Amino acid sequence: MTSNSQRVLQITAPGPYGGRETVVADLSAALHESGHDVEVLAVLDRGTQAAAHPFVRTLRDRGVTVRSIVLPPRAYREEARAVRQAIREAKATVLHSHGYRTDVVGSVALRGADCRFVSTAHGFTGGGWKNRLYERLQARAWQRGEAVIAVSAPLVEAIAHRGVDRGKIRLIPNAWRGEAPAMTREGARARLGIAADAKVVGWTGRLSSEKAPDVAVEALAGTTDPEIELHFVGAGRLRSELEARADDLGLTHRIHWHGAIEDAASLFSAFDLLLLSSRTEGTPMVLFEAMQAGVPIVATRVGGVPDVLTDSEALLAPPDDTAALTRALDESFAAPVEARERAGRASERLQTRYAPGPWVEAHLDLYREICT
Repeated sequence: MTSNSQRVLQITAPGPYGGRETVVADLSAALHESGHDVEVLAVLDRGTQAAAHPFVRTLRDRGVTVRSIVLPPRAYREEARAVRQAIREAKATVLHSHGYRTDVVGSVALRGADCRFVSTAHGFTGGGWKNRLYERLQARAWQRGEAVIAVSAPLVEAIAHRGVDRGKIRLIPNAWRGEAPAMTREGARARLGIAADAKVVGWTGRLSSEKAPDVAVEALAGTTDPEIELHFVGAGRLRSELEARADDLGLTHRIHWHGAIEDAASLFSAFDLLLLSSRTEGTPMVLFEAMQAGVPIVATRVGGVPDVLTDSEALLAPPDDTAALTRALDESFAAPVEARERAGRASERLQTRYAPGPWVEAHLDLYREICT
């Protein structure tokens, strides 16, 4: 097959926003712009208006063909039939899945079809028995497919530990297309309702256990400067618990909740610092967003974070080490010149190491390999 002979159908069950959604949109748009045949299948929950979904709108604005299926919860057989039909209609030679739901259903839908299966592992969330069950089913789907992409070196080991043949695992770290327009500091602060002279730590992502927003709250509580504020951009089931803990710690006036924002990356200029407090990660896109915006970073040393940033470009701490994160926050505000210098080096690293061209070519090479 030639490089243009693969017809790729990307499939995911997207949330409104997030790193996985950004990766799928960026990869699909890059393939489309370079003349390759690519479509995206979005699996949406019942009650969702497909045309209004941010993920769907983003892709269509970039000229990518998007199919959508809207289904009630646990309608797995119906979902598999719909995916199989989409594969036929798209004449797909490669089904590229992102996320455990579409990994499992997609691998079933492919049975008997002349189409290859590849999945990208964006990270493991861990958690309760339900998530662990889903991840076991996902590993079985990977074993049936042709290849699994790991977005960080630790994920390679985690996937192999789940019984996937190492010969099927490919390391392709995420890249950054740099398309998010940044607002001015004044404009971003005005939109978020932040005072011009406020000392702001920004935190963006899902309010869920693997992202450790609880650790961010505890770290703020230990800071020596009572004027430092923590601004959460994101939504999730932990918000009520976090609000209660903030109240217990007397931090209600120092923590602000902005909810999910569609163009959050354009608002990073409002932050004096980005805090990533995660317990587990793949290659977090939020780091790329902060690096482009020139915002100093404090992050936990998990997943692909140490590959993206070294101690020269950010302050890194062990996961769940509240005291270390507190010290990093204090140091960043006490020595702002050094923090800005680290941010400058991080921006340079983004431009030199995470350009999208090699990233797209690595995916094309894999598609060619599994289709020959």
